[in-house]
Amino acid sequence: MRSVAGMRVLVAPDCFTGTLTASQAATAIAQGWLRADPAGSADLAPMSDGGPGFVQVLHRALGGTLVQSQVSGPLGDPVGAEVLIVDDGTAYIESAQACGLALVPAADRRPLDASTAGVGDLLAVARDHGAKRVVVGVGGTASTDGGRGCLERLGPTGWPAGIELLVATDVDSPLLGGSGAATAFGPQKGADRAQVAALEQRMTGWAAATGGAAEAAGSGAGGGLGYGLMLLGGRRVSGVETVLAAVRLAERAQEADLLLTGEGAFDATSLKGKVPRGVAWVAQRAARPCVVLAGRVMVGRREFAAAGIDAAYSVEEFAGSLDVAQAAAAQQLADLAQRVARSWVPRH
Repeated sequence: MRSVAGMRVLVAPDCFTGTLTASQAATAIAQGWLRADPAGSADLAPMSDGGPGFVQVLHRALGGTLVQSQVSGPLGDPVGAEVLIVDDGTAYIESAQACGLALVPAADRRPLDASTAGVGDLLAVARDHGAKRVVVGVGGTASTDGGRGCLERLGPTGWPAGIELLVATDVDSPLLGGSGAATAFGPQKGADRAQVAALEQRMTGWAAATGGAAEAAGSGAGGGLGYGLMLLGGRRVSGVETVLAAVRLAERAQEADLLLTGEGAFDATSLKGKVPRGVAWVAQRAARPCVVLAGRVMVGRREFAAAGIDAAYSVEEFAGSLDVAQAAAAQQLADLAQRVARSWVPRH
């Protein structure tokens, strides 16, 4: 790190779900930081781990063509969604655009009914546009159907053997059990205890009927969408590593003094397959410090330090309440970044 003011920061946050896209978060962080360090510079690298923002982030990094479609939403109503097709024939799909939790207001959530049918619609779009390889970002879904809706939408012919299918997940959870799709993530989608039990029972039956690898890492991602895509022949890859490579974060880190990342809720799952852990991994290998700015910080210092993160700051704590933090999310995030910068930018 340089010993004078004028740091080069690499700003690589995920979206702040429900308030800011990854691009908006990166812009707010950079603006706040540079208010405190006007001689510095900021390289913006919005990120995703396969959940919301996956297609937008990859389009910014890779270019390509966005194919607009109307698909079945999580509760059956039509929603707009996009398939990104890049020059090498790879198509990128974001499951959250078709069955995302953000598409359903909290009061209207029906975890027993939410379906992945729209992901099947997007797969059909990619297939019909001649994609040679399809990468599906899996995360942030309202559904817990084990991918059944997706498979049923594609019909009995399933998925063409000649098109490679990659399942880009943000977690390595299995389909069933205590760390599986229903038990671990159903409550986040509005499921109460009885509904979680019903979802677990339903997916147990689905796994028995289809004979897939319910214990496979990532099969529980996206409410079991990972399992369904694996039934189609999909191979699991890391969502965040897919994006890290696309945005060339490791190369860009060599030109930075410090890496800044963040997301809405920095919790235990963040230290597994999500954006903060991926950015910290890059920072460690570049021998650069890594700092998290998050809506809420729910991880202790010992845990995040073990993952290579030097400090974590909460917008909620800075703003004084969650309501204030969310009401003016960009402003509060920028103001927090400005305060954090004063602690990190060296002075004469």
